[in-house]
Amino acid sequence: MEQEFAIQLFENKKIRCVWDAEREKYYFSIVDVVSVLTESDYQAGRKYWKVLKGRLIKEGYQLVTNCYQLKLPAPDGKMRNTDVADMEQLLRLVQSIPSKKAEPLKRWLAEVGSQFFPRFRTINHSAGRYQNIHSKNIMPCKTGIH
Repeated sequence: MEQEFAIQLFENKKIRCVWDAEREKYYFSIVDVVSVLTESDYQAGRKYWKVLKGRLIKEGYQLVTNCYQLKLPAPDGKMRNTDVADMEQLLRLVQSIPSKKAEPLKRWLAEVGSQFFPRFRTINHSAGRYQNIHSKNIMPCKTGIH
């Protein structure tokens, strides 16, 4: 199955995203979002997510049990399984992390969703592939993800 991944920019921080044509959903890297919310680097965001995920699992939080893993390029350039969340899951996650970036991030997610979801759907239905995606905030990259 071929999927499209892109890097979205939120206040000059990279958030990796994947469009899954099968599910017709856009997924975002949870670690990248946590890094933005905690205003930390990738490694600190990864540790924060690991602790938070463990706590949420103990509490029986639905977000974690429905969390997907998709292969995304890691900072070292290798394709690695990464916890991802769709828009709805991500908005719930944002509420779990106390941060002054929460509200700006929610507005950004709404903007990203309104700008890019219809475009992906239109390209999917008309051409069957995702090509020629141009935006100042997206850097598209084709990759085969299984």
